[in-house]
Amino acid sequence: MNDTTTTSLGLLAGKVALVTGAGRGIGAAAARLFAREGARVLLAARTEDQLKTVTDEITADGGTAAYAECDLADADSVRAAVEQAVDRYGRLDVAFNNGASGQRPGPLDQTPEADFDRLYAVNLKGQWLAMAAEVAAIRATAGSGALVNTSSVGSHGANPELPVYGAMKRALNSLTESAAVTYGPEGIRVNAIAPGGTRTEMIREWEAESPGLLERITAHTPLGRMAEPEEIAQAAAWLLSDRASYVNGTLLRVDGGARL
Repeated sequence: MNDTTTTSLGLLAGKVALVTGAGRGIGAAAARLFAREGARVLLAARTEDQLKTVTDEITADGGTAAYAECDLADADSVRAAVEQAVDRYGRLDVAFNNGASGQRPGPLDQTPEADFDRLYAVNLKGQWLAMAAEVAAIRATAGSGALVNTSSVGSHGANPELPVYGAMKRALNSLTESAAVTYGPEGIRVNAIAPGGTRTEMIREWEAESPGLLERITAHTPLGRMAEPEEIAQAAAWLLSDRASYVNGTLLRVDGGARL
């Protein structure tokens, strides 16, 4: 396994960052990284014990972090998490909208309607709710800032194993581009990242439902391996930082070349 831990460059020094889906996987890696890069971080997710564990790790390492339980399918919960970041730290500068729900692999005609509704509520509507609340908070406090949404390499084309998941992520790409055009003139940049196969709990759950999935992903990745969560988080940190000050409306593939 590659060691992806890096020395802090202070990419997010002085910023207040909100991270959704921060209890595990890419979101947890991002929360740790953002704190190391100087941000004060508000972690948001549904599972309190996971949030507490990551928050305690950050503070034990000298970082500044707190958490809010947040269900992206609940509009009041989403708005409350954004408000908590502002209440605790006095402002909001950047947000990483990473939270998502997975689907059981399989063709679209075998996807239960309830699963479709859940994926829509969390992976699309929940992102829309978060972006709207975050833009309002940035406007009212920092004045300018940046958002990054987590899309997927599976949003680029046909996704027969995860058709509804892929469709919601493709719709998120459109929301990202529209938001970039709308809020760019205010100094609020909006971008997205499209991770390829990444060693997270979600992809291990997919592997359990579709044995051989990890091998298939790796076989189609020129770098010949899966990504570590921090490698994805590094891309988000850069896009949120002032180093990416002229990057807006971009869908950045972080997929090891899988779609080349």
